[in-house]
Amino acid sequence: MQRIMIIGVSAGVGKSTFARQLGDILHIDVFHLDAYFWKPGWVQTSEEEFRGQQENIVKQSQWIIEGNYTGSFDIRIAPADTIIYLELPLSVCLYRVMKRWLMNIGRTRPDMGKGCKEKLDWEFIKFIVTTYHPRKVKMNERFKEYQDLGKTIITLKNKREIREYIDNLAKN
Repeated sequence: MQRIMIIGVSAGVGKSTFARQLGDILHIDVFHLDAYFWKPGWVQTSEEEFRGQQENIVKQSQWIIEGNYTGSFDIRIAPADTIIYLELPLSVCLYRVMKRWLMNIGRTRPDMGKGCKEKLDWEFIKFIVTTYHPRKVKMNERFKEYQDLGKTIITLKNKREIREYIDNLAKN
């Protein structure tokens, strides 16, 4: 595992936390896509700039890239050797998004673009709820394709599996 994509079924699934833990264990730099996509004040980066940033990251010999942004999967999937997919229940994801908002009100998280203070609105909640189940189906379709490309795919579907995976890596 040298070039790792961490993706998940939804916001709040724990991609950023998992990526940081994995990076610490493997001593590999972690790149949070939210930090590249969002400019101060929640302004979106242009698609060209966002893709260019990712193209520069994947040139490195080792990386952990965390974030979904399916429109640029092609940049990451080609050089990735491992894909780690987190799929916790929708209720857990929603709870974590709410908790994250409460714990970070008025602050910018380290995995977020500078000047993007934590926020939570109905539009984001609606996005999570309406995309959760279609994403589960789509990810399973993608994984069949990615396995044909020789990628190692690791799916972790609950908090126990995630903890055990991290603990086992730390021991080895």
